[in-house]
Amino acid sequence: MEPRGGRAKPESRLAMVRRARRINRELAEVYPYAHPELDFRNPFELLVATVLSAQTTDLRVNQTTPALFAAYPTPEDMAAAVPEELEEIIRPTGFFRAKARSLMGLSAALRDDFAGELPGRLVDLVKLPGVGRKTANVVLGNAFGVPGITVDTHFGRLVRRWKWTEQEDPEKVEADIAAIFPKSEWTMLSHRVVFHGRRICHSRKPACGACPIAALCPAYGEGETDPEKAKKLLKYEMGGYPGQRLSPPPDYPGIPAPPLGAG
Repeated sequence: MEPRGGRAKPESRLAMVRRARRINRELAEVYPYAHPELDFRNPFELLVATVLSAQTTDLRVNQTTPALFAAYPTPEDMAAAVPEELEEIIRPTGFFRAKARSLMGLSAALRDDFAGELPGRLVDLVKLPGVGRKTANVVLGNAFGVPGITVDTHFGRLVRRWKWTEQEDPEKVEADIAAIFPKSEWTMLSHRVVFHGRRICHSRKPACGACPIAALCPAYGEGETDPEKAKKLLKYEMGGYPGQRLSPPPDYPGIPAPPLGAG
């Protein structure tokens, strides 16, 4: 119920930080298995998969990378690829010509400047062709254990819905969120928020009535509030459907995704 005067009292900075940290704690209970949703076995594979994930789903990337890494397992192999052959393999991920140029460019840079090994520093990673700050943070957080905040479309959408920031620029969003949470939380916070955005807090029709943090959300009511109708909007393991990884971690409670062309 709206307070007398028709306008709610503005939330203080301290109250927002407390609410944000409580949301993070509650999401940790909902998604104790939160993880990167790209299949990878080493830092190079994670970098390549993250570059491929632009403008497509992690599922489509995961369905494409087995053939890619079978053909080009190392940066040296990928740098020496025939462009048309590489393009054909990654075609399902979209924008395959530009992505092929990035993959060959970053592979050549790794071969020539880093002896074929991925560097573990942000300043080095962002110099690689096709590698921006978001991609670098994914790799640092999940392949090197270096804390980082990954501001993808899901993350940006949710932190604005939750009034943690009003910024649109990813680097400014990252800075605002970094000021709210201790560095030790950054990587897992990123996973939890993205998981929630993909499973419950969707872009066009959030499942508000099935949301475990509804009481903490200033945007409650933007989506479906009826609990039964909201349940039907849940995706991936929350809705009983396959996830995005063909090879999920052992503690993932959902169903592995099918390979490309299956079903």
